[in-house]
Amino acid sequence: MSSTLAIPLPAPMPVRPEVGARKCATTGLNVCLTAEKFIKLTAVSAVVFLLLGGIAAILLALTRWQAVHLLPVDWFYRILTFHGLNMLIFWILFFEVAVLYFTCTTPLNARLFSAKVAWAGFIQMIVGAVMVDYIILAGKADVLMTSYLPLVAHPLFYLGIILVATGTLTGVFNFFATLYVAKRDRTYEGSLPLVTYGATAAAIIAVVTLLHGAIVMIPTFTYAMGWTAQPDPMWYRMIWWGLGHQSQQVNVAAMVAIWYLIGNLTTGAKPLNETVCRAAFVLYILFINLASAHHLLVDPAVGSAWKIWNTSYAMYLAVLASMIHGFTVPASVEFAMREKGYTKGLFGWVTHLPWRNPAFSGALLSLLIFGFIGGITGVTLGTQQINIIAHNTLRITGHFHATVVGGTSLAFMALTYYVIPLIFRRNFIWRSAARAQPWMFGGGILLVSLGMSFAGSMGVPRRIYDIDHSGAFGPAAHLMLGVMGIGAILAAAGLFLFCILCVGTLLFGEKTGNRAMADWGVAQALAGSREGSLADDHWAVKGTIALTAVFLASFAVYYFANWKALADVWPVR
Repeated sequence: MSSTLAIPLPAPMPVRPEVGARKCATTGLNVCLTAEKFIKLTAVSAVVFLLLGGIAAILLALTRWQAVHLLPVDWFYRILTFHGLNMLIFWILFFEVAVLYFTCTTPLNARLFSAKVAWAGFIQMIVGAVMVDYIILAGKADVLMTSYLPLVAHPLFYLGIILVATGTLTGVFNFFATLYVAKRDRTYEGSLPLVTYGATAAAIIAVVTLLHGAIVMIPTFTYAMGWTAQPDPMWYRMIWWGLGHQSQQVNVAAMVAIWYLIGNLTTGAKPLNETVCRAAFVLYILFINLASAHHLLVDPAVGSAWKIWNTSYAMYLAVLASMIHGFTVPASVEFAMREKGYTKGLFGWVTHLPWRNPAFSGALLSLLIFGFIGGITGVTLGTQQINIIAHNTLRITGHFHATVVGGTSLAFMALTYYVIPLIFRRNFIWRSAARAQPWMFGGGILLVSLGMSFAGSMGVPRRIYDIDHSGAFGPAAHLMLGVMGIGAILAAAGLFLFCILCVGTLLFGEKTGNRAMADWGVAQALAGSREGSLADDHWAVKGTIALTAVFLASFAVYYFANWKALADVWPVR
């Protein structure tokens, strides 16, 4: 494994023992011990909530799979609420705080701004999350994750979400304060490393997102307490999606930063043009929040002009950012591999990638599932006219399981294969199972997403306990629900295996101490290769260009197939 992170990161500066840092034996970078403590706390908490959400996921899938139909109706909606909060909010936010604390300290050779602030944030988050889960399982918040008014949950449900939001904001404040101190004290030279820059974009979006959460949840809490009148339901829906959809965009920015980091750790890849990559993160900040409008395309609370603007020009600028990253990440990997001497044909370099490294395979699967499944379906379903035939069907859940689970969660899992050895200083147990885990989880989520999407294209609704009572759905729809159920079993097995590997490693993994972590496997250079040899070769990433053409062709076919479906429903004569 490379002895330094070349993303590029600043050269480590000498550290005195009294400043509370240690030198990583693997990377040669300085690790702030205070940040390390809170990375451990938030990461472990994240995995616990992932496990809870995963248990709920398999129960839900075996209920929507009509041949099994596991849960009774009341518990179906209860567990659906529980699943959404734990997987989309708690698992993601806790892990993202861990990512923020790492990226503002270790790459910058800096100390975390305040342990007291970190404690304040963590305590708020953990108390709020436990409060929400208890209230849901007690049967006092069967309102689903969106908790649309006039449905009303127990006041502690809203208070718990507020605490998670304010705790996360506290952690984000600690992140920005650390960046300020690092810049003031000149702990690094030049611009922010790209991984920290991407995390900064995620943090900025998180501030806007969590403020939306506070704006919508505080008056809903006071209403549930009987102190104020009911907020307007249309107002609630609009502001809530400023929380609900933008939280995914925080995930996207963090996920992309992880792609760059893992690409560098495993292949030595560096961005082909870092300025373009940074500009793409800025596009996320400026336009990704507006893309939330596609959740409101059939809502009477907003006008057509607003819907058209937000689902065309604004959303396309946000999508452009993802397309830039979707090209530059694999292109940088291909460029690095060709400079290592793997220059044969379009895809000769692919066979020599470090496939036995679960961090690499997990990150690559994350990119492919997010791009080919989540990206193509997201842009298409976000089109106002097409949304009419897809709204509130399983096609929507098929889309966001590809983005949030197949994209973000899988990327976070991939990063964990470096987080535990580098931060907890223990080598993974059962390494052969760890190498299989991303493929098991990613393959399962792919089946879940495809099964949901095809069932939804046949009109199967989302959030519905039983579809058989209507008699409207034939064998094909039930087959697709079966595909979803089988995929859920496979994905749940991959998730549970991930949790076993993490917990088992923390309890029984070999301690590395002052030794480098065990090598998962990185791309090796051939004899005679040299860095910079392809600097003037404009076709050095021709394999990625070919894959981009496949992506665009897939998008065109899917997009126009949807217009054909719309024409069948709404014929023009």
